[in-house]
Amino acid sequence: MYEIDLDRPKEACGIFAVYNHPEAAKLTYFGLYALQHRGQESAGIVVSDGKEVREHKAMGLVPDIFDEQILETLKGSIALGHVRYSTTGSSLLVNAQPFRVLYAGKSVSIGHNGNLVNAREIRRELESEGSIFQTTMDSEVVLHLVAKTMREGLEKSIIKTMGKIRGAYSMVIMAEDTLIAVRDPHGFRPLCLGRLDSGYVLSSETCAFDLVGARYMRDIEPGEILIIDKAGMKSIRPEKRFPLAHCIFELIYFARPDSNVFNQNVYIFRKEQGRLLAEEFPRDVDLLMPFPDSGNYAALGYAQASGIPLEMGVIRNHYVGRTFIQPSQSMRDFGIRVKLNPVRELLRDKRVLIIEDSIIRGTTARTRIRGLREIGAREVHMLVSCPPHRFPCHYGIDFSTRGELIAATKSIEEIRKFIGLHSLDYLHIDNLVRATTVPRDELCLACFDGEYPVPIDESGGKFCLEE
Repeated sequence: MYEIDLDRPKEACGIFAVYNHPEAAKLTYFGLYALQHRGQESAGIVVSDGKEVREHKAMGLVPDIFDEQILETLKGSIALGHVRYSTTGSSLLVNAQPFRVLYAGKSVSIGHNGNLVNAREIRRELESEGSIFQTTMDSEVVLHLVAKTMREGLEKSIIKTMGKIRGAYSMVIMAEDTLIAVRDPHGFRPLCLGRLDSGYVLSSETCAFDLVGARYMRDIEPGEILIIDKAGMKSIRPEKRFPLAHCIFELIYFARPDSNVFNQNVYIFRKEQGRLLAEEFPRDVDLLMPFPDSGNYAALGYAQASGIPLEMGVIRNHYVGRTFIQPSQSMRDFGIRVKLNPVRELLRDKRVLIIEDSIIRGTTARTRIRGLREIGAREVHMLVSCPPHRFPCHYGIDFSTRGELIAATKSIEEIRKFIGLHSLDYLHIDNLVRATTVPRDELCLACFDGEYPVPIDESGGKFCLEE
């Protein structure tokens, strides 16, 4: 992968599930299509007709993995689908989800979004008791815990398992005739419930409901276990309430702008970030622009608040896949230019303000800014619609060490010089909170302020067999 891909934050995955619909597999396919932005490494669907369970999963994008012929083989009215980007566990087919096991003649599958912070500890304990693991995923830990107490019934087993795991998890567990939705007690990652005809759907984001024609009902509550089976819906809520910690980066970057996340519309939130940037950092420039598509909506908010003309100064090639034929050494910066190309006549001799949503490692921004200077931009300024990322995330975003974050070791002035900008500023954390309708004490801001809501297992890096 080229550095343009390596320098963007990556999310763990997306979940979509259907209960009681004759075309459950096709609906799940379209749901995963809507959630493709949450993971592009692998995808899978598991389907049950109440007796027999079928599955198909592979590496790659949803439309490359599934076709009409494959979907026709996935018969059943209950389905669980998953798109994945690996944070815990390697990018291998064995780690593709949904992950399915057979235990005492029963099939149990899981789709997980997030990251367990005590997975190492639990895995060592399970292995010492004789458990054999097939993957490097923390999600498999959950199924082993469920299997240990399955004789008590699936419901009690899930309750006991949720009492042992810690971290960020929105997950759906599927048996032959049951769907179970679970969300961690802090509510890090989104998960919502919808209605479709006489059935139900579950999704990481509401945009998938729009595509399949489902009606949003509500979010799965933090700490809730929701069981859907032939008896209807049953909700089990924890006796103890935990402080909420909704991941702010879901709103800043991960969620689609047409989704509602944490009862907040993502599009409106990002425009408000831009408005507050204009309030905090007015700039005397000729035009402003985003690097599509990450800064589009904050740039729109800044333009409307400031009156500075908004231009699409770089053009994105929407038809670039995940892999390319390797260019020769003479084709310098091919990986950057193949996706984004500047409009020379628009930017030449102009004072340009770029609106970005984040700077993680800084290497991509540096190459892009050099390209703007080479075509003759007179000044290049940048504003970032969130604070500097100074601390690693242990809850499902793929920057889990401080060494991956440029702001962890460099000041804003040093970052400015490294990237090659005339000026650089970041939205203050107080203004970031102002942009959302979620109270500050219900947000996880750990990547900005280092205040982790759940203690971290510091025994070493990512949970992975290869270590």
